[in-house]
Amino acid sequence: MTTENLEPELVVEDIAERSWMKRLGPGLITGAADDDPSGIATYSQAGAQFGFGLLWTLLITYPLMVSIQLVSARMGRVTGSGLATNLRRHYPAPLLYLAILVLLAANTINIAADLAAMGAAAKLVIGGPVQLYVALFGTASLLMQVFIPYDRYASILKWLTLALFAYVAIIFVIPIDWKAVGLSIVKPPVQLSGDYLTTVVAVLGTTISPYLFFWQASQEVEEIRSNPAQRALLRAPLQASAQLKRINTDTWVGMAVSNGVAFFIMLTAAATLHAHHIEVKTTADAASALKPIAGNLAFALFSLGIIGTGLLALPVLAGSAAYAAAGTMKWRNSLALQVNLAKQFYGVIAVAILGGIALTFMRLDPIKALYWSAVINGVAAVPIMVLVMVMAASPKVMGQFVVTGWLRWLGWIATAAMGLAAVGMFWPG
Repeated sequence: MTTENLEPELVVEDIAERSWMKRLGPGLITGAADDDPSGIATYSQAGAQFGFGLLWTLLITYPLMVSIQLVSARMGRVTGSGLATNLRRHYPAPLLYLAILVLLAANTINIAADLAAMGAAAKLVIGGPVQLYVALFGTASLLMQVFIPYDRYASILKWLTLALFAYVAIIFVIPIDWKAVGLSIVKPPVQLSGDYLTTVVAVLGTTISPYLFFWQASQEVEEIRSNPAQRALLRAPLQASAQLKRINTDTWVGMAVSNGVAFFIMLTAAATLHAHHIEVKTTADAASALKPIAGNLAFALFSLGIIGTGLLALPVLAGSAAYAAAGTMKWRNSLALQVNLAKQFYGVIAVAILGGIALTFMRLDPIKALYWSAVINGVAAVPIMVLVMVMAASPKVMGQFVVTGWLRWLGWIATAAMGLAAVGMFWPG
């Protein structure tokens, strides 16, 4: 039976019968994975250095992040293919090869930085050698991706998003000057110093990253494959109303979680570390500094949150690289496939995670890893966003579901903002 012959009532009912939580999936996981240990370090540094002075940035990044993630998710659902596959179909291969190599390098470095932060957090909480925890966390993540069926694995990732609320809980155990917070948002104390502008660029670059585009688009494709009643919207336009509505809800909620948690991390650092004139460079520094200032509970929540968010981010970082490489090279790719049916796909996941573990054993400086990951991601994001936005407006790619109106404009604004951020990375400070 073809998709076009499916009764529209059945399609709508399939979506409508889901609970509100079950409608959240790719967008929620993508948004939550953005608050990985590397991101936590950036937001902590921003709060520790400038207090409440950069909270406003997260109100700006929210709609910009929503726009590019919505475009990516729609492309996956409409075409039934991930971003890399669509890029391969419509652009020169050398351009795509370069973009994927850059993505793989950035993700591997990011994985290393995240594993180092997770290992340091585990050592703070229970003691023991950091390298042991790095190996355990990395190996556990790899084994789960390889051996746990997609439906169950997606459910695990969704539950792991609860780890983010550790950072929301912290504000209930530390004093917050909410009047000062409100004033800093209404009248941001913008500075024209090199350090301030560099940190604004870092926040923007940390929040909007290429691996998130590839992951959410590919997860929409996985959703299609996991349900026999669903098809790509180009083949089953009757499903469009329900599916696009679900994607909108999922993405707006997921990015709200991402930016909201980032807001609370920065708020916590501002109310504690900045107030006591303590500088931090890593997540471990932030967690350690919290203990004498805010107490054991805040310290434990912050530290355990690092581990939980890391476990959520690792598969997204490795998986997005694998989806991108597989789409480029025409390999079979799906977390629902067994290893023997998608050896190259799982091979990229293994290379990314094991490469990240290896980098930490080489005594990789976590500050340099964070910096270079941000630079590579920031530079790579701009051309990828340009190509994605052009495809999203093309009837050849999207058929009747081309991106128009406010979403198209906001997507291009996000692209321009990332372009300015990329330039800002190399601006003399």
